[in-house]
Amino acid sequence: MAEKRIVVVGLGLIGGSMAMALQGFEDYEVVGVVRSASTYQKAVERHAADRVTYDAAEELPGADVVILAQDPQGIVSFLEEHRSHFKPGSVIVDVCGIKRAIMDGAQCLPDDVDFIGCHPMAGKEVSGIDNAEAGLFRNTHFIMTPPEGVRQEHVDLVERMARFCQFRDVIRTTPERHDEMIAYTSQLMHIIALSVCDDEELFSCRGFEGGSFRDCTRVAALDVALWTQLFSLNREALSRTVKRLEGRLAAYRRAIETQDNELLAAMLTHSAARKKLMNLEQARGDDVHNSF
Repeated sequence: MAEKRIVVVGLGLIGGSMAMALQGFEDYEVVGVVRSASTYQKAVERHAADRVTYDAAEELPGADVVILAQDPQGIVSFLEEHRSHFKPGSVIVDVCGIKRAIMDGAQCLPDDVDFIGCHPMAGKEVSGIDNAEAGLFRNTHFIMTPPEGVRQEHVDLVERMARFCQFRDVIRTTPERHDEMIAYTSQLMHIIALSVCDDEELFSCRGFEGGSFRDCTRVAALDVALWTQLFSLNREALSRTVKRLEGRLAAYRRAIETQDNELLAAMLTHSAARKKLMNLEQARGDDVHNSF
């Protein structure tokens, strides 16, 4: 019988995959918490956790680790609602795509409960327990934003969990730096995809789409409620990132309109060289170190 317990709240794509990947980790039992009967049935059928339940309040007092895999507002509300239910000496982590707003929400927790912000850099363009899989995190990055004062044993525990899930590496940074980088590497990409799909040519271009178009627009069929929260809660960093892109797009437009091919070629050369350098560094395995 397992001596310790991991409770995963929310068995969607990420939470379900995390619960699947963590089964067999050390001497922990993995318990999944769901809200809907449909998710409960699917989670049981797929053995997404050692046990599945509707009752978070009953499980939390015995949970050594709690993984919150809801939407941002859902996580903040859950922390507030259950702040007196968490086991003293336990650690809570989230797997949300923004960190500052979540870390601020975690300030409601008692001093004897640790909170570590986390972000698995993995996903699909589809959601839900139907698409969860234990191998989702293989060879991807796991980001941690441990606050000052968090117990080292908890940081070490979360890192061991990440390795067990087969993440490629564990990266530590601050919530602020995380949100700045994610605004560029993830949220901006979604805005570009959405903007491309807003073009009037979308439905008249069938048969003319190449791989670049499909790659660019892949993430546009997103979860509207979730991404509305992610964009709005990271509005400052994302606004700055979008503004920088607008400036670069305007520069390309001016070079094309004015037929300044010398400038255009220089711009293309500069950007292509930067991407080639990035590809080279990735091939060498130098793209990610211990922190951003």
